[in-house]
Amino acid sequence: MSDVPSLPVSAPRRHATEGLRALAAIALLAATVCALPMVAVVIAALSGGTETIAHLMDTVLLRYTATTLWLVLMVSLGTFALGVGAAWLVTMTRFPGVRVFEIALVLPLAFPAYVLAYAYTHVLDHPGIVQTLLRDVTGWGPRDYWFPDVRSVGGAATMLILVLYPYVYLLARAAFLQQSATTFLAARALGASAWSAFFKISLPLARPAIAGGVLLAVMETIADFGTVAYFGVQTFATGIYTSWFSLADRAGAAQLALCLLSFALLLAMLERTQRGGAKYHDASRRQQRMEPARLHGVRAVLAAVLCGVPVLLGAVLPVIVLFSMGLGSEQNLASPRYLGFIQNSLTLAAVAALCTVGAAITVGFFQRLRPGRLSFGAGYVARLGYAVPGGVIAVGLLVPFAAFDNALDAVMRARFDISTGLLITGSIWLLVAAYMVRFLAAALGAYEGGQALVPSNMDAAARSLGQTPTGTLRRVHLPILAPSLLTALLIVFVDVMKELPATLIMRPFNYDTLAVQAYRLASDERLEGAAVPSLVIVAIGLLPVILICRQVGRSRRG
Repeated sequence: MSDVPSLPVSAPRRHATEGLRALAAIALLAATVCALPMVAVVIAALSGGTETIAHLMDTVLLRYTATTLWLVLMVSLGTFALGVGAAWLVTMTRFPGVRVFEIALVLPLAFPAYVLAYAYTHVLDHPGIVQTLLRDVTGWGPRDYWFPDVRSVGGAATMLILVLYPYVYLLARAAFLQQSATTFLAARALGASAWSAFFKISLPLARPAIAGGVLLAVMETIADFGTVAYFGVQTFATGIYTSWFSLADRAGAAQLALCLLSFALLLAMLERTQRGGAKYHDASRRQQRMEPARLHGVRAVLAAVLCGVPVLLGAVLPVIVLFSMGLGSEQNLASPRYLGFIQNSLTLAAVAALCTVGAAITVGFFQRLRPGRLSFGAGYVARLGYAVPGGVIAVGLLVPFAAFDNALDAVMRARFDISTGLLITGSIWLLVAAYMVRFLAAALGAYEGGQALVPSNMDAAARSLGQTPTGTLRRVHLPILAPSLLTALLIVFVDVMKELPATLIMRPFNYDTLAVQAYRLASDERLEGAAVPSLVIVAIGLLPVILICRQVGRSRRG
C-alpha cells in the first residue's frame, strides 16, 4: 500500500459545483444589473405623485405621444418600402451592378442618424447650398418660394429611414433567399403577374422576418435623441433629457421614462413573437431555389436607380458633405483636446465592449449548462436592454445610485465628519453599466449564433475528461467561438461610440467623447466643426458593417 494521499473522489465534482455556482452568480448579477434601471424607473415614477403626471398631461404628454407615434409611423412605412424593395430587387432580379448594390445597401448602417442630420442641415437649410443656389439662380427672396423644412418631424423621419432601412433589408433578403420557387412559379402558372405573385406569395411568406426588421427600426426610432433634439422635434426622448437637466424635475423625467419604457417593452414582445413565427418559411431539401429574373433596358436602369438612391443619400452624399465641411472647419484632430476626446471614446468603448461580451458569455453559457426557468429568466431579462432607450437606462441607474451616494455621504458626515461625495453616480463604471444594459442583447445574439455551432457532445467529452464547466468554457468553447466573439466585441464597441443620450446624461464631469463633442458643436450651429468628430464616428462604425457585408457576400455564394 502506498502512503501517498489520494484526492477524494468528490473533489472534481466539488470543483465543478463551485464553478457552476460562480457562473450562475455572475449570470444572475448581469441580469440584475439589466433589470435595475427598469425597476428603478417604475419605483421613481410611482413615487412622483399624481400631481406630476397631471401636470405632464396638461402640458407636454399628449404632444410627446403624438409626435413619437407620428415619427414611428413614418419610419415604419419608409424602412418597409426601402428595405423590402431593395431586398427583392437584389435577390430576385439581375441587372448591372447588382453584386455591388447587395453589399452597398448595408453601408448606411454605419451612420448615426444625428450625423446625417448635421450633413443635410448644412445642405438643405435656409443658408445652405441648395437654397442659396436656388435664390441666386431665380433671384427670389426668402419669402418668394416654399422649400421643405429639414428641421421637422418629416426631416427627422427621413434621416432615421436612411440609416435604419438596412435592418429590414438584411432580414427581408435572408427570407427571400430561403424561399422556394415552387409556390411562386405555381402562382405564375395560374395566371398571376409577377407583381401579384410577389404581393400574394413572396411577401406573406417573408412577413415575420420583415416585421422583425421594422420593429427593430422602430425601437431605434423611439430611442433616438441626437436627431430629434437637433431638429427641435419634441418626443419622449427629448422630454426626458429636458425634465432631468433643464427643469431639474426628477419625478417628471422618471414618469416620462416609464411611458417610453412601456412602449419599448411592448415592441420587444412583438419583435420576439415575430421572430418566433419566422421559422415556417425555412426551405427544405425538396424545394428549389428561385431563379433570378434578368432585367434589360428601362427596367434594369430603374432597378439600379432604386437601389442606388438609398446608398447615395444614406452613405455617399453624407460622407462627401461632411468631408467638405471638415476641410473648412478649424477643428484639428491632432490637437491635445481632440486626442482627449478620441481617447475617452476609445476607452469607454473598449471597456464597455469587454464587460458586455464577458457578461454575454456568462449568461449564454449558463443557459447552455443549466437550461431551465432560472437561466431562461436571466437570458430574457438580459435581452430586454436593447428595447430600452439610453435615456431611460440613464434615469433608471442614476435614481438609485444617487440615493445610495447621498445616503452614504449623510452617514459618513454624521459619524465621521467626512464627505464621501458621489462615489458611484459620477463614475465611468456606472456609464459602462448603462452601456452593458443597452447592448448586452447584441452581444448575446452574436455569441449564441456561434455557440449553436458547438455540438453538445463536445461538452460531454470535456466533462468525461475531467474538465470543470469553466475549464470547458475556456479550453473548448472560447477557441471555437473566437470569430463570433470578435464580431460581438466590434458591434458593441461601435454602438458605444455612437450612443449619445446615456453618455450626455451620465458622463463624468469634463469627460467628453466624440459623440458629445459633435452634438455640442451642432447645438451651437457650428456644423462645420461637428463634421470632424462625426466623420471619425462613421469611420469606426464601418468596421462591423464590413463584417456584415462579408456575410452578405458569403450568403450569395452559398
